[in-house]
Order: sequence, then C-alpha cells, then structure tokens
Amino acid sequence: QVQLVESGGGLVQAGASLRLSCAASGRTFSTYIMAWFRQAPGKEREFVAAINWNGGRTDYADSVKGRFTISRDNTKNTEYLQMNSLKPEDTAVYYCAADRNRRVVLTSNINEYDYWGQGTQVTVSS
Repeated sequence: QVQLVESGGGLVQAGASLRLSCAASGRTFSTYIMAWFRQAPGKEREFVAAINWNGGRTDYADSVKGRFTISRDNTKNTEYLQMNSLKPEDTAVYYCAADRNRRVVLTSNINEYDYWGQGTQVTVSS
C-alpha cells in the first residue's frame, strides 16, 4: 500500500506561482507513474499532468501546457507540480495519484490510477 500526502496549496492572485508537493510512502515509488489531477467545485476530476518512473516522459492537459511543470525526485519519494501564471480557472482541489502498473505510455485516465492523496486546495483570485 502507498500513502500519498499533498502539500503546498494556498490562496494566490492571478499571475502568481505555487509549487505543490506529493510525498509518498513505500519503497516502490520509483517504479510508479505519478500524476496530478484536479477537481473544481461542481465539476468532475480532471487530468493535469503525468510523469513516468524516471522523469524522462511527461504529459500535460492542454489547459496547463507551458504554465505547469511536473517533476519527481525518487531519492525523496516526492513528486512536484510547479504552477506558474496561475489563472482563476485553475482554482480546484489538486490530487496526486500513483499508477502501479508498469505502463510504457502515460495515461490520463483517472480509472488507471491506484493510489490517491487527500488533496490540497489551490485558490486563484482575479
């Protein structure tokens, strides 16, 4: 079992930056595909970004490309989401997720992820 704990959320103004972190327990973190999803009030949870086991491949939702960067440090069992040029529409609860299957292709399908954190709130004011 893997436990994921997000941190780094907060209230910022439009145009600001935030960095989210997700700390994972367990010895197998380095083998997992890791991802970030978000859920705004009244909306379904949506894919934000994913990263493969060694950080060599990443994938982003079109809405965050060029503004957000996903990364990971396997020595610290931690993944990150650097969010720049934040917009009010980025307001949501952000969740980190882990896919324990050794896939070659990154997936944005929420149902493919096995472990989830509790979420961290990001609020962007205009």
